Amino acid sequence: MGRGDGSGRIVSADGADDSGAGILHVDMDAFYAAVEVLHDPSLRGLPLIIGAPDGRSVVSSASYEARRYGVRSAMPVSQALRLCPTARIVPPDFTKYRDVSRQVMEIFEQVTPLVEPLSIDEAFLDVRGVRRLWGSPGRIGAMIRERVQREVGITCSVGIAATKHVAKMASTMAKPDGLLIVAEADTLDFLAAKPVRAMWGVGPKTAESLESRGIRLIRDIRATPASALERAVGPALAVRLRELAEGRDPRGVDTSRVEKSVGHEETFDVDISDPEALRSEILRLADRVAGRLRRAGWETMTVAIKIRFADFTTVSRSQTLPEPTSVGQRIGDVARTLFDGIDRKDPVRLVGVRAERLSDAGGALGLWDDDADWRRVEGALDSAQERFGSGMITRARHLGADRGRGSAPHPKAHGLEG
Repeated sequence: MGRGDGSGRIVSADGADDSGAGILHVDMDAFYAAVEVLHDPSLRGLPLIIGAPDGRSVVSSASYEARRYGVRSAMPVSQALRLCPTARIVPPDFTKYRDVSRQVMEIFEQVTPLVEPLSIDEAFLDVRGVRRLWGSPGRIGAMIRERVQREVGITCSVGIAATKHVAKMASTMAKPDGLLIVAEADTLDFLAAKPVRAMWGVGPKTAESLESRGIRLIRDIRATPASALERAVGPALAVRLRELAEGRDPRGVDTSRVEKSVGHEETFDVDISDPEALRSEILRLADRVAGRLRRAGWETMTVAIKIRFADFTTVSRSQTLPEPTSVGQRIGDVARTLFDGIDRKDPVRLVGVRAERLSDAGGALGLWDDDADWRRVEGALDSAQERFGSGMITRARHLGADRGRGSAPHPKAHGLEG
């Protein structure tokens, strides 16, 4: 069983059986510490304690180098320093953490519309409906790990299973920077020898109550009479634990907390300094966003852009429109105006365009429709692309304009975000 310091890590071999395993749990590795290293590379490889430097504060997070000394989250900083006197204390910066979290979640939402964020640094994904687009669950998990590393600059661990409970256990065992697959047929064997403390939702007190009665492993839960299990943890939890121990978990991925949005972004192989090349790329992405809106029958009230510079600094800008639209030219004009308003002109690593605050299309137009000509042009473009393929029809200005475009999956293949 993997531990918090990364020892005991278990990962799957390439091509491991993933049949029946359509739920992913993706968890960032030592997230706060990783973000601090991202913003200050001189911290890489050092034992880091994320927390206030005063003696009464507690550890918010710690790097794996510090965890190997026994440092843990929620431990008093004073105790952590006794365990690891050479540790560097870094005050937490939640603005940075939220920004990086948004970047990661955007990658998830580009893969599948079924994303359930659990916290700032972890989420469940249901990928059963996007296999034709991206491949098997194992392939999707590997792709997500690669994209998070390449596009954001931090690592994550992925558990893949038939249920949320087993997927979360698997991601914990794969830490750090690993992937563990549990095929549906292997679920019971996977669970059998794991300690009850490894179960999602079993805290220290529940674990102590079970262990005091000789119920130490998950297979012991299966073998324990219902009455004895109820005396240990109460009737409701007893039923729940038995279900989980037998591999049953009816909970689906809950997307109710996910705001509807549609976005495309591009990571360049070579950082781009030419502002006109970047403005052209923004318009190309806006066209793709608008095409997705039209196919889904949506319009947007807010246009947002994301610009990531060569040093991984990321800025976002957004603007609310006077009326909803699904016209690429309109979205592109707003996005490029937002881009022009960014003072920093350093080389750019990534650009993104996003439509937010979506609503059903078909609302009444005003007396004058300033976008009427563009609606006709883009409607004809939609028809031509439907007939000949989206890769065959584009604006003339985009022809031959690769300009270092990245090797990530092409934006036209990104799944609809929900």
